[in-house]
Amino acid sequence: MSQSPAPAALTDTAALARNRARAEAQALFLHERAAFDLQDRLDMVKREFTDPVLVTPYPDHWQGLVAGFPVVPRIVGAAEVLDIEPGSADLVMHVFDLHWSNDPVGQLIQCRRALRPDGLLLAVFFGGQTLTELRACLGQAEIEVTGGLSPRIAPMGEVRDLGGLLQRAGFALPVVDSDTVKVDYASPLKLMADLRAMGEGNALNQRLRQPTRRAVMLRAVELYMETHANAEGRTPATFELVTLTGWAPHESQQQPLRPGSALSSLADALGTAEKPLKS
Repeated sequence: MSQSPAPAALTDTAALARNRARAEAQALFLHERAAFDLQDRLDMVKREFTDPVLVTPYPDHWQGLVAGFPVVPRIVGAAEVLDIEPGSADLVMHVFDLHWSNDPVGQLIQCRRALRPDGLLLAVFFGGQTLTELRACLGQAEIEVTGGLSPRIAPMGEVRDLGGLLQRAGFALPVVDSDTVKVDYASPLKLMADLRAMGEGNALNQRLRQPTRRAVMLRAVELYMETHANAEGRTPATFELVTLTGWAPHESQQQPLRPGSALSSLADALGTAEKPLKS
């Protein structure tokens, strides 16, 4: 029996590397926001970490951002196989790479293996509400002008689904939360230029391999201004920063109760009479 071919990878890793090589430091302002947030989270944990590691596509840029951390982490470049020895870290921070990963669960599994028991993972990346305005306007413009639709923005995970990634990777006490950031731009074209400067240009394997038609871009800009421009004539863009928090399993962590081990019923807690189900 012949085997079905493996599905094509979502991301063209060579194109992604080219995009990131052209990134400009001044456009990485969301990385600065993420760095402040990570430091706040570590302050709230109230625990000393001695062997932290940070994974990022932009190691040089993050060297400056972690200078104020309680312990400066070892910085590792984002890669399909992470350069972290198993059990060598008590904290792994994985920033702005999972939304482009062809194997996000595999990345998280590598992070878990890198952690010692009761080690902490903090992973930050773009979530599903990112660039909703641009996604809608480009899609409508392309359909109107060409009658078709091509992949332009990577499909990013929704918060309600992302906790499952942590569980599949074997993390305990998984938590997912998000921070929505609105950024105003002078025009939709300035937004698209900024995305290129962020290294977040289209690197999808199924993308068009020729320049977008001018008519599509002009119609997308028109739609964006019509539907999203504010009173000052500027155009807002949404960025959703999702943070995954998980712990490498350890016997000291809280464990769920076994089914049937409760000492009181929900009816007792609510002060109501318990009604048995009909057989």
